[in-house]
Amino acid sequence: MSGRGSPRSGGSRPAASQGGKHRRALAWVLALVLAFVGVEVVAGLLTQSLTLLADAGHMATDALGVGMALAAVTAARRAARNPKQTFGHYRWEVLAALANAALLLGVAAYVAMEGIGRLRDPVEVDAWPVLVVAIAGLAVNVASFRLLHAGAKESLNVRGAYLEVMADAVGSVGVIVSAIVILTTGWPYTDAVVALALAAFIVPRAISLGREAVRMLVQAAPTSLDVEALTQQLGALPSVTDVHDVHVWTLTSGMDVASVHLVSEQSQTADVVRAAQEVLRGHGLAHATVQVEDDSGERCGSDW
Repeated sequence: MSGRGSPRSGGSRPAASQGGKHRRALAWVLALVLAFVGVEVVAGLLTQSLTLLADAGHMATDALGVGMALAAVTAARRAARNPKQTFGHYRWEVLAALANAALLLGVAAYVAMEGIGRLRDPVEVDAWPVLVVAIAGLAVNVASFRLLHAGAKESLNVRGAYLEVMADAVGSVGVIVSAIVILTTGWPYTDAVVALALAAFIVPRAISLGREAVRMLVQAAPTSLDVEALTQQLGALPSVTDVHDVHVWTLTSGMDVASVHLVSEQSQTADVVRAAQEVLRGHGLAHATVQVEDDSGERCGSDW
């Protein structure tokens, strides 16, 4: 039997994760969000605006989430020199994304409870300061949005931060609308209604992010990959008589990995490995281990 995997430079050094490429953008967003959270908290308390406090709470969650994302990708990058962490700390990125989802749900629950309370007992809101602060907050959101846009397509962790910023941008728009309605109509329930709408907006995005993180943690196959079709293509390779122990999972964002056993009649297993790796790369699996077994002896078993 023989095996061969995709080579990695630097011995056991793990390949760079997608999130690591966007550390600078995450750092800029963290600085912007932290700089504005205090402004919104003070303004929200002074004006008694629940929507502004909700937006401040969500921006604080943004700061914590972006901070965790930044810490996770930094840890994954620095773990490359640890011989006992052959894949680095890539799972920290996934765990941080899951924590982000939980934090988002917590913020949504708090805003919903406060909003329901204010529907029963409306509070007078000083709308002009709310409007000014909300416009400034929207500017911060848009800047953060642009910084994270590219990374959100490549990294689950960056996408978590991106979704938070996107939800917060919508929140800022909601606060602006709330302030304008209060200024023009004086309707006392505006603040509570908009706050509840913001909570409803946050929940499905948090659930989607959490579901994706859980999928990675349980090592399910990537949703975009057809494992049955992959197995059939490997089985159709010249001299391959059997394909078994096919395992495909996502290690971290942008890094799908695979392990497969092939039975071959061909004595030159290197040719079989090369052909199999071409098939795997065609499915986006650049990080793969291929083990070739001959047809004369006992096949490798698996307890998976």
